[in-house]
Amino acid sequence: MASQTGTAPDTPEPDYDRLLRANLERVFNERDPAKRLRALDDLFVARPVLYEPGGVVEGRAAIADVAGKLLEQFGPTFRFVPQGVGVGHHGLGCLRWHAGPADGPTVVTGTDAAELADGRISRLWVLLDPPPA
Repeated sequence: MASQTGTAPDTPEPDYDRLLRANLERVFNERDPAKRLRALDDLFVARPVLYEPGGVVEGRAAIADVAGKLLEQFGPTFRFVPQGVGVGHHGLGCLRWHAGPADGPTVVTGTDAAELADGRISRLWVLLDPPPA
């Protein structure tokens, strides 16, 4: 019998690092809207939820719009860069990251925490670190 996360006791854990890195690269760093939507189809369940500090976004198309607006807002060289290795177990994975212009300073740091179902992201929390004092 499968658990709430869709992982049966004898099922191997998904590759949390690969999945969370793919989310950063193929969704939140992707400037082509069609490629971004294809990535969401590959990486996310049919009805995912994104929790950001400023609100909740539901659905693949809405998440794609959020990612596109972030990239537009911060300029053509803005990128999210993973830090370390994504880790997880029992359907919950986390990956630290930093972001900023390619040639400039880090603007923001944070962690993505994802709940998985059947090897795909079902819910994603974007946890921003407080700015330095």
